[in-house]
Amino acid sequence: MIRHLILAPALALSATAAFSQPGGTPVNSAESRARAALQKIEELNPRLNAVIATDPTALDQARSLDRQRRARGPLFGLPILIKDNIETAGPLPTTAGSLALADNVTGRDAPLVARLRAAGAVIMGKANLSEWANIRSSDSISGWSAVGGQVRNPYALNRNPCGSSSGSAVAVASGMVPAAIGTETDGSITCPAAINGIVGFKPTVGFVSRTHVVPISHSQDTPGPMTLNVRDAALIMNAIAGTDAADAATAEADRRRTDFTASLRADALRGVRIGVMRFSGAPGTDAAFEARSPSCAHRARPWSTSPNSAVTGRRSGATRSSCCSPS
Repeated sequence: MIRHLILAPALALSATAAFSQPGGTPVNSAESRARAALQKIEELNPRLNAVIATDPTALDQARSLDRQRRARGPLFGLPILIKDNIETAGPLPTTAGSLALADNVTGRDAPLVARLRAAGAVIMGKANLSEWANIRSSDSISGWSAVGGQVRNPYALNRNPCGSSSGSAVAVASGMVPAAIGTETDGSITCPAAINGIVGFKPTVGFVSRTHVVPISHSQDTPGPMTLNVRDAALIMNAIAGTDAADAATAEADRRRTDFTASLRADALRGVRIGVMRFSGAPGTDAAFEARSPSCAHRARPWSTSPNSAVTGRRSGATRSSCCSPS
């Protein structure tokens, strides 16, 4: 097995930072965070293939946010990647990973992307995926697309990153960006989130618009957030949930919207027993798990600054349990 841990620190947002980088750019500016994300993508993506393309307008987006005088949105300056089956305005095509759509430049935002922009996020580019979101064949390969190549698991380059939102998960897990949007029909957010050790949340169908998202199943498809911690996923849900007149499934979304961060608690997992699927583990993983489980140390470092952001995603299962009480 090739062990090749490719992880970078998360891009933290400091609400009080007033320092400057060389050249005078404040470290808490949208531009500084966009530059940091682009640097990490340039550094890590050649080995991980998580990003199909970066958006050449990303820095302009960030500078525009920094110039705004009105109140900053709840996602101000958040660098975020969009799975490449979701349309974004600008010069990038939406390919679903297929050469058949290599020139599919629509010049429009999917409603969920427009909501992200309105909340202050910076669209950094398009994340790689399993081609056609894993629907191209019964024998399709998780994380492979003709446009983007094979997404690599950042913990071990020869391990499956799962799919279909492979690039979104790996970009977040490796520290290229603190958040990404994936889509799921059946496991395409939750599986890569679990395999790559991040938070992935599939919303109830009808909470988030699917307009201008390459479809598979009208009754199952939905976009959702992929982040380093639960609070950031909730913040993104606050931004993207809502009714879209073009998507009948979302007719009740505005009425049912809530503040997804309201019930988060830093001690929510205290005393919880976590099941470990030892019967399905790969060779050598039991020893690694046992070495780490006593401390229950969390790797993820949050983009948001709230103390509630300490909860991170972990894969769980059944058969034999270990107690894990977060400190």
